[in-house]
Amino acid sequence: MRVAILQMTSGDDPAANLATLLKAVTEAKAGGADMLLTPEVSNCLSSSRRHQMDVLRHESEDPTLAALKEAAAKAGLWMLIGSLALKTDDADGRFANRSFMIDASGEIVARYDKIHMFDVDLSETESYRESDGYRPGQSAVVAQTPWGGIGLSICYDVRFPHLYRALAQNGAQILTVPAAFAVPTGEAHWHTLLRARAIETGCFVIAPAQVGQHGGGTGALRNTYGHALAVSPWGEVLSDAGTVPGLSFVELDLDDVAKARRRVPSLSHDRPYEGP
Repeated sequence: MRVAILQMTSGDDPAANLATLLKAVTEAKAGGADMLLTPEVSNCLSSSRRHQMDVLRHESEDPTLAALKEAAAKAGLWMLIGSLALKTDDADGRFANRSFMIDASGEIVARYDKIHMFDVDLSETESYRESDGYRPGQSAVVAQTPWGGIGLSICYDVRFPHLYRALAQNGAQILTVPAAFAVPTGEAHWHTLLRARAIETGCFVIAPAQVGQHGGGTGALRNTYGHALAVSPWGEVLSDAGTVPGLSFVELDLDDVAKARRRVPSLSHDRPYEGP
């Protein structure tokens, strides 16, 4: 399986971001990829709730989703849309942070809403309250593909290893972690967390990423870490995009999943225990 991993700098204009995404579809197909994977909030990265209310749409009306489904079908390419920020019918007006697996005919085969919300205080000047604007998802998802099961997750989910263990024990051979990771936490934790999730589960981990400076026109500036990664089931970094937008191509041999799990079969070694 050959994957194309997108690293991009999404702004607050969905139309401009879509142009970048459609270019990536063309380049992924030309590069021989079977699947293109895009970062978290590929359609709009903004800290302004008012702006989001103006430009975001419900899933059924979202132009980015419609255009990418059409592009995937035209290219005959599978696509993991890392996530789109979408309106919901929730009474409190909160959005969904939703990942989509699109098949080569342009059909949605799986959806996943981010479960864990990034509510943190990184410093006196940098804090986030994702749950103010987004409502958390309720369900873990393994998407079925011609290559095997792919477990879906988004960004802050990576700090909750039980989610990935459940995905792997329910058929996932590849785990996706599309992200818009903050710089301080990225520098300290990004590589370690992604390698740990691969080692614990014997899965490939693919993490397309946002990079650089976002916003400013309609909200506060935000910087993301980049370093879109692919990690082997043994924990080896296969590809690191650094801080440059663009595509990385990686070959995945799914036999490596079985090999890693035979060497250390920890997924089958769970034992019941009493709590502390």
